[in-house]
Amino acid sequence: MTPVSPPTSFTPARLRERVQEILSAGSLPPIVQAGNPVLRQRAASFTGQISAGELDQLIVLMREVMHEAPGVGLAAPQLGIPLQLAVLEDQYDVDPEAAALRHRSPLEFLTIINPHYTPVGTETAAFFEGCLSLTGLQAVVVRPERVLLRFDTPGGLASEREFEGWQARIVQHETDHLHGTLYVDRAELRSLSSNAEYAANWAEPGIGKARAALGFLPGNP
Repeated sequence: MTPVSPPTSFTPARLRERVQEILSAGSLPPIVQAGNPVLRQRAASFTGQISAGELDQLIVLMREVMHEAPGVGLAAPQLGIPLQLAVLEDQYDVDPEAAALRHRSPLEFLTIINPHYTPVGTETAAFFEGCLSLTGLQAVVVRPERVLLRFDTPGGLASEREFEGWQARIVQHETDHLHGTLYVDRAELRSLSSNAEYAANWAEPGIGKARAALGFLPGNP
């Protein structure tokens, strides 16, 4: 069971100050790395702590940081902002065999605020994941194959949308960030690999070779 993360220690005033600091810096902020408490606290629900204009600017900036990294998602705590806000986008060209096995299809840019997901059905999938806040590492995570996401839009509308495959994995990964959970909390730790070892040995569509060699998920076919 994943431990319950404590709530953010930021006051609304300090949160807004942090946003304003980042927006006024004139450069892309660094991505916060594991070990920083902001990644282990439950981010504050967005309730208007920053203005609509500031929110729009922050979303644009987060998208730029995500592209620069590069990544397919970025949560506000990864910039040191404990706010329940994340951006998602997956437009990368990937190997057709890997895309088919992972049920990976393009994900148009999406901003989610105050998100919460629930599994749909019982089917799960296990694949390697990485994280911009744990540079240089990847590990296998078993996640629900399909989820229902409830979230607010930047305009304040309550929305819900179903995701499956790799899109569902991105949704879960980024929503977890907002509740103080990192992918390694859910990972098969025997699969933990450096990027170099992953590239040399396990960079294939599935995880069968890695599972057999590293000794995780022994009951899987």
